[in-house]
Amino acid sequence: MSFNLLLREFDILTWRAAIVLTLKQRVLAIDYGTKRIGVARSDPFGLFAQPVGTFDRAGFFKTLEAMLGTNDIEKIIVGYPLSNTGEKNAMTGVLDRFIDELSVAFPLIPVETINEHHSSRDAQRILIASGNSRKVRQKKGRLDSAAACLLLSDYLETHR
Repeated sequence: MSFNLLLREFDILTWRAAIVLTLKQRVLAIDYGTKRIGVARSDPFGLFAQPVGTFDRAGFFKTLEAMLGTNDIEKIIVGYPLSNTGEKNAMTGVLDRFIDELSVAFPLIPVETINEHHSSRDAQRILIASGNSRKVRQKKGRLDSAAACLLLSDYLETHR
């Protein structure tokens, strides 16, 4: 075997080892709504947020159970609606019950909250800036999954 070929094989093995070492478990983000639940997850490197979709409550728990079965989810973050002054409001009580339900259903996965103040409004602005037509932007659930992506992007930026 020539030296160049041996060196090339070493480089490939080193590159593969570097990729394996930098892969992380994913973080899941939830934008909870009373009608729909938007979900996003991080990429395997923990750099980007990817939309998973929007679900009703039953569909969400079924999807989450399937996702957790792959053992690549590190934690779940949930958008927590605080007021402009950082105080709790009527919706935070609903979210507290939802978080309790998540913790009981999936006790091995940590659940954290992140302030979601204006996340839906900011997601709407991003969707408008994307250049899609109003009809496309207003498809049910598009805003919810975009808001979940926005929450997760903020989380990933602050935890690098």
